[in-house]
Amino acid sequence: MDLATLIGLIGAFAFVTFSMFNGGDIDMYMNVPAFFIVAVGSLFVVMMKYNLGQFFTSINIASKAFMFKLDKAEDLIEQAVLMADSARKGGFLALEDTDIKNPFFQKAIDMLVDGHDAQTVAATLNKDIDLTRERHQTGIGIFRSLGDVAPAMGMIGTLIGLVGMLSNMNDPKTIGPAMAVALLTTLYGAMLANMLAIPIADKLELRMNEEMLNRRLVIDAALAIQDGQNPKVIDSYLKNYLHERKRSIDTTSGV
Repeated sequence: MDLATLIGLIGAFAFVTFSMFNGGDIDMYMNVPAFFIVAVGSLFVVMMKYNLGQFFTSINIASKAFMFKLDKAEDLIEQAVLMADSARKGGFLALEDTDIKNPFFQKAIDMLVDGHDAQTVAATLNKDIDLTRERHQTGIGIFRSLGDVAPAMGMIGTLIGLVGMLSNMNDPKTIGPAMAVALLTTLYGAMLANMLAIPIADKLELRMNEEMLNRRLVIDAALAIQDGQNPKVIDSYLKNYLHERKRSIDTTSGV
């Protein structure tokens, strides 16, 4: 569970809700037609921009903003160093039964065991990265589109409300309440965009970049193992992926 996403989401809505309660009757902020114009209308507009498969897959992608487990780079480096030592002593076949939890790393090592050359390994793994990034960017794009569309739909709802208000100017007492209802769609659009859609898109982009960095580390590790480099050299090289304060961690103790 990503606590930052959860705490941020709950905190933002909690403070806005508190302000609503503090400003008077919470019921005056509730309007079903306005909600449907913004929420449902925005979803249908975004759906027009993508195919159905991409649209519904984005729901699963969005879960990565809340539930996402990323392998630690230092753990990947430690495993790479151990495998490099095993490969130098027993050849690539010694890596065949290695327990590798990272699927991308497993794919890379399987290619080494199968005897593929460095160019093929690099090309295959980089293609995997490119296609994965493309899928992630589609999901990110859907939420960015929702962040763009929601305020516009809110404005459309406000204009609809204003038209209804201006067409009934005979009773001055109805102008204030009608104006308040008209403005609710703008409020809903701003909340949907800035408190949900855009933050999720930004968090998904962060997750994608973290995952791509790990995958580049794996590619460098696999190619270094294939090249037969010294485990200590591999360790030093791969630690460039770590923050400076973590580079002093010894990952060669088992070598």
